[in-house]
Amino acid sequence: MSQINQTNKSVRGENKFDGYIKQIVLCAPPANVLTSEVMAQITAEIEQAVVSPKIKAIVFTAEGAHFSYGASVEEHLPGKVEKMLPQFHRFIDGLLNIKTPTFSKVSGLCLGGAFEMVMATNFIFCDESARMGVPEIQLGVFPPAACALLPILAPPALASRMILTGQRINADELKAYGLVTHVAKSGALDTDLDVFLEKNILPKSAEALRHANYALRTGIRTQYKNFIEPLERQYLQSLMSTHDAAEGLNAFIQKRNPEWKNN
Repeated sequence: MSQINQTNKSVRGENKFDGYIKQIVLCAPPANVLTSEVMAQITAEIEQAVVSPKIKAIVFTAEGAHFSYGASVEEHLPGKVEKMLPQFHRFIDGLLNIKTPTFSKVSGLCLGGAFEMVMATNFIFCDESARMGVPEIQLGVFPPAACALLPILAPPALASRMILTGQRINADELKAYGLVTHVAKSGALDTDLDVFLEKNILPKSAEALRHANYALRTGIRTQYKNFIEPLERQYLQSLMSTHDAAEGLNAFIQKRNPEWKNN
């Protein structure tokens, strides 16, 4: 059984397996939107977890049918995005720098910033309902963190397909590409992950896991840091000055089709 440590509006922390596993739950369904405030709440839960020497894994999951629709579109508008985007990129950097092994447990839609979030974890466990994607291109923008991470973690064909088309791809296909670790049958996701943790993580030394994971992720941390700054600059200084970026975001909020000027 899980012991709930903290309850708040959007994020909840739980201890599992006698405190050896920390579970961080997005609890604002149905959308579980990753606003700036939600990212801050997740970061606070992580900071609380990593001070415990006994924690052997951190699991990110969500209440409701969907993991998350992604970051707040409203916070991508001019006047807000200049603050939000650097915060989001620091948030992803923080996930990549967690020494404790990390897991994502995904059902339903996992889009945009939420997909970038789960890509920053070691293991992605899904059920058959999971659909992942970065739909930003449909709004006239692009996903900087995905542009930094996907070419490292996935074959070029998949990275191009996801970023340039915005398609939602099911968990079985992403598992075939090596991006998803495991796909559970409907109703079996919690059990499948618990079995994996009991067999493969809990018997290990928490200290050894931290050292091994930090060493393992040296390359992805370094490449992300090298890539994300110029991508962020391109997004904020070049893309956001175009007509189509503002048009796409506003059209989404206003629930209408965008009128592209292709500039």
